[in-house]
Amino acid sequence: MKKLYLVRHAKSSWEDSRLSDFERPLNKRGKLNAPFMGTLLFEKKVKPELIISSPAFRAKTTAELIAKELGYTKEILFLQDIYEGSVSSLEKILLSLNDENNSVLLFGHNPSLNMFAQQYVDFEENIPTCGVLEIEFNCKSWSKIDRINARLVSFEYPKKYSSAEVKK
Repeated sequence: MKKLYLVRHAKSSWEDSRLSDFERPLNKRGKLNAPFMGTLLFEKKVKPELIISSPAFRAKTTAELIAKELGYTKEILFLQDIYEGSVSSLEKILLSLNDENNSVLLFGHNPSLNMFAQQYVDFEENIPTCGVLEIEFNCKSWSKIDRINARLVSFEYPKKYSSAEVKK
C-alpha cells in the first residue's frame, strides 16, 4: 500500500509586486494555516517517509512548517518539475520513487495538483490553499500506481475548521 498526500501551498502574499511568482512568501493566514494543518496531520498519525516539494518559496515554507509539526527530520527534496508542474511531470516523479517510501507528502501548486487528483480519483473540487488530499494506492510499488488502484481517503483544508481552532 502506498499513501500520497497532495498538499497545496498555504496562502501566499501578492503584496510586494517586485517579487517574482517563484519568490512570493506566505501571508499571515498562510503562516497560521500551515502549522495548523501539520498538527492536524500529526493527530491523524501521518508519518511521511519522504517529503518532496516545489522549490517556490511559498511551497518550500509550507513544507518546512508542516514537516516541523510532524517531527519530520529528514531532508526535504525540492524539485523544480513540481513548480513547473503538469500531471505528467508529477507522475514521472511519483513513478520513480523508491519503494521503501510508503508514505509521501508532495507539496505543490494548482492547477497541476487538481488535475492529478481529478485524473486519479475523479476529484472535482478545488484544492484550496493548504488543502491536503490523502490518496491510497493498492499496490506495492510506486511504478504501479494507477487510477484503477487509487482511492481518495480524506480531504482536509483549514477553512473546514473554525478560525479559533486554526489560531490555537
